[in-house]
Amino acid sequence: MGIEIERKFLVTGDGWRAAAHAVIPMAQGYINDQAAMDSGAQKASVRVRIQGDAAYLNLKSRELGHTRQEFDYPVPVEDARALLTLCVGGLIDKRRHLVNHGGLLWEVDEFFGDNAGLVVAEVELTSADQVFDKPEWAGAEVTDELRYYSLALASRPFAQWSEAERG
Repeated sequence: MGIEIERKFLVTGDGWRAAAHAVIPMAQGYINDQAAMDSGAQKASVRVRIQGDAAYLNLKSRELGHTRQEFDYPVPVEDARALLTLCVGGLIDKRRHLVNHGGLLWEVDEFFGDNAGLVVAEVELTSADQVFDKPEWAGAEVTDELRYYSLALASRPFAQWSEAERG
């Protein structure tokens, strides 16, 4: 069983761009939606993702916060394309920028389409209490805010948020 320990932050400014050493285009969708999770009908999100020349089927447990169960399985890209047509809600279009900072790999997700304007940084940790150096471009922590999860963004994209929700 895989465990993901991840912290998520809003990104402020463009200071991270010069430090990015790779950019990966991603398209992803969900077989289930936020309503199925909220109602308790499902206890895990089921995501299809094409990233660059690879594709994956991913399941993540419902827990809110920094620690969740996660399972990731490679699938043929053609299968992933077919699965994306079966997804509910909107598709997520983003570019993942990889940035090394403080001995850790940060993933800065720059969203497009209905989520354009949103930029979020994530860092995976080895333990929930791991101390890390937060870069100056990592702003407010949103790890515990459901609306920033990709499943929520597929169901209710950033373009539909009120000004108050945007921060």
